Amino acid sequence: MPLESPNLLRSVIHSHTEKKTFIALAAKITRWEEVIESARYHGVLPMLYSKLQGLEEVIPSNAMDLARSEYERNAFHCMANAAELLAVLGEFTANGIAAMPFKGVALAASAYKDLTARAAGDLDLLIYRQDLHQATDILKQRGYELKTNVLEDGSPEGTDCFEFHFKRPTDGLVLELRWRLELTRHLRRDFGMTWVWPQHRMADLAGAQIPNLDPVSALLVLCMHGSKHGWRRLIWICDVAKLIESEPKLDWDFARWEARRVGLFRCLALGVLLANRCAGAQVPPDVLRELSEDRRARTIAEFLDNHVAQEPGRMPDGLIPYNIRLLDFRDRARAVLSPGFLRPRERDRAFIKLPKALDPLYFLIRPLRLLLDRSGR
Repeated sequence: MPLESPNLLRSVIHSHTEKKTFIALAAKITRWEEVIESARYHGVLPMLYSKLQGLEEVIPSNAMDLARSEYERNAFHCMANAAELLAVLGEFTANGIAAMPFKGVALAASAYKDLTARAAGDLDLLIYRQDLHQATDILKQRGYELKTNVLEDGSPEGTDCFEFHFKRPTDGLVLELRWRLELTRHLRRDFGMTWVWPQHRMADLAGAQIPNLDPVSALLVLCMHGSKHGWRRLIWICDVAKLIESEPKLDWDFARWEARRVGLFRCLALGVLLANRCAGAQVPPDVLRELSEDRRARTIAEFLDNHVAQEPGRMPDGLIPYNIRLLDFRDRARAVLSPGFLRPRERDRAFIKLPKALDPLYFLIRPLRLLLDRSGR
């Protein structure tokens, strides 16, 4: 990837980038195919194309054609997703199934104010666990195939699985049904419909009304999702920034209180600090000051601000694994002492080779390996 392209991508999501600054950065690009591929990975291709329009004098025609082609492909995908989402929600409602869409075209329509302005992605729906089998039957009738391995009782294989993954062979549409959102398997909270449905709102999608997360829940869900995946893609930072921009009356006091109550304060701090630093999100000074007082969140945000565009997925060095650093002190203590955290993994066995008879010693080797493994993973 060209050395200058990360700065160009960062300028794409920053709300205060001046046109002359963007033009100067674009004029330095020598390998546009790699820039466009990077924009596709980061989910900011629609925004990149919007910035490029009218700048044909500094953009090679073949690069502009490629960006336009990718933009149109994404727009078609967004339209198809929107139509399918409305159809699925209609069938669910007719069968008494409550469903909450999040991310994707629902977020694009509500926060970006344009369902084609965000990378399309998959369809994500949160439902009540008791509706899972009926919802699965409806999706199968619509041509979807269930790709998640299930047990004889119909539950997903694996104790940490809280989603069913569907794909429709005829058009490649992907839909995920979730009955619980999670930050990490070490944080056991019921981030499901009982958490988000009581205060949900309605939003407009292509002229139809659909259920939508209330602003505080949406902010926490986006911060939880981005934090869970290490903020590897610029689009997740942009999502938080766009939500903040679209909700000027957001109840920050309640957002901070709720984040503390459910153990997501550090995720909230990290997401908002990144949205402010990388995307220029306007955050009330007192809120920004309080979130910055979380030293771990501030340190990670500063590191990611410097690396996310060019080295996505890279985490700052540290003796404590990243997913544990996201937790508050109470949840961190529970996680470290949990049997699941202490159970040896393949990396522990690869760290030191022991005879089978000495396998129990890996319960002692694992903490040592985590301390020495500065990747935190």
